[in-house]
Amino acid sequence: QVQLVESGGGLVQPGGSLRLSCAASGSGFSINAMGWYRQAPGKERDLVATITSDDTTNYADSVKGRFTISRGGAKNTMYLQMNSLKPEDTAVYYCYAITSTGPLRQRYWGQGTPVTVSS
Repeated sequence: QVQLVESGGGLVQPGGSLRLSCAASGSGFSINAMGWYRQAPGKERDLVATITSDDTTNYADSVKGRFTISRGGAKNTMYLQMNSLKPEDTAVYYCYAITSTGPLRQRYWGQGTPVTVSS
């Protein structure tokens, strides 16, 4: 079993910055990819950014140039640096991880951390 714990959400003014963190814990697994989704009130959950085990990254068009996804040295921790935040970035942000345990691949989700961009 893998657990993902997010932190770093909060209230920020437009144009401000936040850094989200996601830490994976457990045993006997390797991480193939991690990423972030977000879900605004009344909307579907949308992909924000992904990072693979070889540090290849991908971003939604709406956040390119403003958000940066990265992994920590231990590779079980992931970050999302969010700059130039806009009100439309307001959402609950969920991290996920795709893991392998032997031949078994699974996706795990964090509990979500809220981000509110408002003056």
